[in-house]
Amino acid sequence: MEKTIRIGTRDSELAMWQAKTVQEQLEYLGYKTELIAVKATGDLVLNKPIYKLGITGVFTRNLDIAMLNHDIDIAVHSLKDVPTVLPEGIVQAAVLRRGPSEDVLVFKDNEEFLAQKDAIIATGSLRRKAQWLHRYPSHKVVGLRGNVNTRLQKIKDNEDWNGAIFAAAGLKRIGIKPENIVTLSWMIPAPAQGAIMITTLQDDEFCREACAKLNHEETEICTSVERKFLNLLEGGCSAPIGALCYINGEEITLKGIVLSEDGTSKKEVNKTVKLRKHKYLAQDAAEIIINRGGKKLMSNYGKFEKKYKICSTKKLTVVQSKLVHEDIRVDDSDFVKIRFSRIPQTLLKKELENVIITSKNTVASLETNFDLKQLKFKNIYCVGRRTKALVEKKIGPVKLVAKNAKKLASMLLEELKGKEVTYFTSNLRQDYLPNFLEENEIIVNEVEAYKTMLSSQKVDEDTDGILFYSPSTVQSYMQNNKPKGIAFCIGETTALEANKYFKEVKFANVPTVESVIELANLHFVKS
Repeated sequence: MEKTIRIGTRDSELAMWQAKTVQEQLEYLGYKTELIAVKATGDLVLNKPIYKLGITGVFTRNLDIAMLNHDIDIAVHSLKDVPTVLPEGIVQAAVLRRGPSEDVLVFKDNEEFLAQKDAIIATGSLRRKAQWLHRYPSHKVVGLRGNVNTRLQKIKDNEDWNGAIFAAAGLKRIGIKPENIVTLSWMIPAPAQGAIMITTLQDDEFCREACAKLNHEETEICTSVERKFLNLLEGGCSAPIGALCYINGEEITLKGIVLSEDGTSKKEVNKTVKLRKHKYLAQDAAEIIINRGGKKLMSNYGKFEKKYKICSTKKLTVVQSKLVHEDIRVDDSDFVKIRFSRIPQTLLKKELENVIITSKNTVASLETNFDLKQLKFKNIYCVGRRTKALVEKKIGPVKLVAKNAKKLASMLLEELKGKEVTYFTSNLRQDYLPNFLEENEIIVNEVEAYKTMLSSQKVDEDTDGILFYSPSTVQSYMQNNKPKGIAFCIGETTALEANKYFKEVKFANVPTVESVIELANLHFVKS
């Protein structure tokens, strides 16, 4: 234990209390420590609510930088302030036993104002604001920033204010006991509120092992579930999302809430499962919220805070949505619907020597119609590495793969000249591949594997860019819209279709949804 552990912390009274608590526990175990105070962005900018600062990790970023620069060895945070995804190279080393998780109201004089129509409540938290307005829609909520003592003083200085909302843990930890205080038991706290987290570098084995001795397992389990719930709902740590997880005997319960910014709408979930079988508790709860309309509330959050707006012509997964830059708002919807066709069973009776598969939809259709192990395909030719991977997983080896249909046609020219090929396709397809093959003495037997149905949606007029994933998505978009902004396309074939309508078209080098998102990110971030 020769190494001195340098403990990084913000220099507010509460942050110093938390860091000293960690210091005392480490020193009790025999470790040498040193406290190092680091100013945080959230402490320096007090004239805006946290959710309007435009960055995540407003209270943690400077500590992360100090750690990555090796100026500190560990950092102590209020876990509710920490983004759900840590910077690369930094890991959670421990979570201390949780303190009070509740929010409390500190008020003046008496509680009669709660029944008044024009009461004024102060808070800098969007979550607290939304829940308060949902319960008291006629009240006014004003912004309040600063450390605990500063906020308490502001209540005294503003005669029109009736009260302000605080975290119970913060008041308790610095020994403040206001005379007029009431616990807001109905208000669901921020995920991980009341918990203290320690982070360190992933490759710092000494500090990871030292901090692991301070970890409180029950708190770690509960806060992990709450933070995963937050992460799955795509919310930053200041978004209008609340979550509280607790263990009761052999059961674990998660209560979650998502609200509109003005509090007029909310979606709630309360789910209990057996302890040790809670791996999917956060995911199941998040899906319940989404199915009840929570995703729409979240998509509207920050609508006027974003610099740019894009539309995806395909519904994005939660993971894909998280790839969109924080300055960009994305609206997503499926502009194309797929329905699998009934494929003749006679295909099973003989071996097909040459088969072309150009999409994952074909594989899904074949799987719907047949036992894939019974398919007799000798030579399989594919478009796209992901389609190839799926074919080899489900059906069998792929002989040739190309980036797009045009390149595959060129590769097949010598391979199949004078032969027959079975081409599984959609009712809506590009003509180039079959036409080129037939023009070069290759017999093409087309089999409709699925139907592509256009499902056009109206797009906002102020949209800056459209994300397209196939020529069909372009065609569907154009049914109800005019070209808006830039067309970001998944590949050259889609780009050729978009070029018929859009003045500026970009296409990804790698034909994936993620690459199209990154294409848009790079364009708008650099512009």
